[in-house]
Amino acid sequence: MDFEKLEQDYVDFPCLFESLMLSTINKKGLPHASYAPFIINGERCFYVYVSRLSEHTNNLLNGSSAAIMLIDDESKTKNIYARRRLMYDCDIEHIERNCEHWKSVIALFADRFGNLISMLRELPDFELIKLRPTSGRFVVGFGAAYEVDKSNLFRLHPTPSK
Repeated sequence: MDFEKLEQDYVDFPCLFESLMLSTINKKGLPHASYAPFIINGERCFYVYVSRLSEHTNNLLNGSSAAIMLIDDESKTKNIYARRRLMYDCDIEHIERNCEHWKSVIALFADRFGNLISMLRELPDFELIKLRPTSGRFVVGFGAAYEVDKSNLFRLHPTPSK
């Protein structure tokens, strides 16, 4: 596969998913794995709209970083050890309810997930969290893991990582 095609696959990869795997750290410093539906904006930042009743939401609100992963379905992979995946380390930003930014992002959630968001937006325990990637890696197979360019999240470094 040529690098230009690989890089386009990387850019398009998040569009294949409606939810992401989420790794947070709790108050005791222990890892917590979860998932959340998401949207992605033009800056390559991910947004999740999640309930404070969930442990991961409290971890996000009390932390400064998280990790996310998007991974091909097991049924779509030729080799279970080499599933295509995209991982990011992210900074966390809480978006205050009812500000203009919140309203515009919630509208994107409604566009993507439909009428359910109309109900969820009225629930006071739901919080909008922005996950801004600070580093990342796109794995496409054995010996084929590419670091994300930190200065341009739409680009990969052309040489596979060691």
